Amino acid sequence: MIQSMTGFGKHVTQLPSKKITVELKSLNSKNLDLNARMPQAYRAKELELRKVIASSLIRGKIDFSLYVELTGAETSAIVNEEVVKQYMRQLKSIADGDDINLLEMALRLPDAMKTEREDLDEEEFVVIQDVLKEALLEINKFRSEEGKVLELDFINRINNIESLLQDVIKIDVDRIDTIRERLEKAISDLTVEVDANRFEQELIYYLEKYDITEEKVRLANHLEYFSTTLNSADSNGKKLGFISQEIGREINTIGSKANYAPLQQIVVQMKDELEKIKEQMLNVL
Repeated sequence: MIQSMTGFGKHVTQLPSKKITVELKSLNSKNLDLNARMPQAYRAKELELRKVIASSLIRGKIDFSLYVELTGAETSAIVNEEVVKQYMRQLKSIADGDDINLLEMALRLPDAMKTEREDLDEEEFVVIQDVLKEALLEINKFRSEEGKVLELDFINRINNIESLLQDVIKIDVDRIDTIRERLEKAISDLTVEVDANRFEQELIYYLEKYDITEEKVRLANHLEYFSTTLNSADSNGKKLGFISQEIGREINTIGSKANYAPLQQIVVQMKDELEKIKEQMLNVL
C-alpha cells in the first residue's frame, strides 16, 4: 500500500501545570528534510526526538513543532527586583509620578524580568515522547488515507495505458501494410527500372526499423510490474518512479517508430496519462 508524503498530525496532553502540544506537517521531498521548533529548554533532547520522527516518516519535508504552555501556578519568569528598583529611582529623578505608574514603566524596560532555566524533567520528557508517538500515528493515518486516493488514480491511469496498448497492437498490422503500400507506390512512380529482389530486401530492412514488437512486449511487462509494485506491502515511491521512467522510454520509442498518424495519436494519449502519473508520483513516499 502506498503512502502520500502529505500529512498532518497533532496531539495534546494536559499535565497538572503544563499543556504539551506536538504538531507534525509534511510535504513531498526527495529526502528527509526535518525542521524542528521547540522551546530552548528542550533543545538538549532534539536529536533524540528527530530520530523517532525520521524512523517513522522516512521521507518528506517535515515541520515538527513542540509547544509547552504553563497553565498552573508554576512559572519560570520572575521579577528582577534590583533592576526594577534602579529603573524606578532613575525615572523618579526625571519626572514626578506615583510608585504604581513608575512600576508599570519600569516593568516594560529591558531585563525587568528574568527567566530561570530549569533542567528538563525526565518524567516530563517521557510524556513528550508519548505525545509525539500519538502525533506520528495521526500523520501516518493521514498519509495512508491520501495514499489510497493516489493508488486509485494510478490504477485507473495504468489501466488506461494498457487499454491504449491494446489499440496499438490492433492497428500495428494496418500500420505496416500502409507503410509498405506507401513505399511501393513511391517506387512505382519512379521513371527508372528497379531490381525487384533488391527492392524487397531494402523493404524488409526498412520495415524492420519500424517494427515495435519488442517495445510492445516491454511496455506490457513494465505496466504489469508497476501494478505488482503498487500492491506490495510497502510504499515504494522511488521504485514506482523508476518504473514510470521505463514506461515512458518504451512509449517514446513507439512514437518515434510510428510513422503512422493513428498510432501517433494513441502515443500522445499514453504520454498524457503517464505525465499525470509522474506528477502524482512526486508525492508518494
